[in-house]
Amino acid sequence: MAETLVIKIGGSTLGAHDTTLEDVVRLQREGVPVVVVHGGGPQATAWLKVHGAGTQFVRGLRVTDPQSLDVVVAVLAGLVNKQLSGAINALGGRAAGISGVDGPTIVAEVREPELGRVGAITEVRPALLQALLTTGLMPVLSPIGYDLHAAAGDSPLLNINADTVAGEVAAALGAAQMTVLTDVPGVKDGDGVVRARISAAETRAMMAAGVVAGGMIPKVEACLRA
Repeated sequence: MAETLVIKIGGSTLGAHDTTLEDVVRLQREGVPVVVVHGGGPQATAWLKVHGAGTQFVRGLRVTDPQSLDVVVAVLAGLVNKQLSGAINALGGRAAGISGVDGPTIVAEVREPELGRVGAITEVRPALLQALLTTGLMPVLSPIGYDLHAAAGDSPLLNINADTVAGEVAAALGAAQMTVLTDVPGVKDGDGVVRARISAAETRAMMAAGVVAGGMIPKVEACLRA
């Protein structure tokens, strides 16, 4: 798995007119093992609105109450995952759409009750990902985790930030590289200048100073983890 590439595709970039999917198919054809981790925040927000539910974020993470969990799981593990897998297959790739619940691959727990059914990853079990890669398939992973110790009456399903999932999966696989595709140009310093390269120490200092904030926090934390 040392040559594996983990590519995180943000929900904000899904459907964008770029060459991302063509690129991952080309890599697969060249024999490069690729794991795609995807988000789907904008799509989940849109469907929650259809169902009359609002959206609240805390520290860049979506608050997921039990009522909205069903919608989030349906959109991320269902609609978005299958659209993305289908698009890759239509381009000649060989994709297998799964969620972190399958296996289970992503084991998580609730550590911040104020976020609702939002998971903190406790373990990545990469056996299913490795099995798919070994057979020449490209895993397309949605960020839904499994709570092994869910309380009676609670769903064992947990919504997890896709950036966090990508970082943990990259670490578990010992991946050669993790790439995060998003709709922002990159990490900006205090002067608003995009940094082409940044060290781990600088990143942590910028987070402590509040220069890196909001939705960029889980992205850089995932990079540090990977």
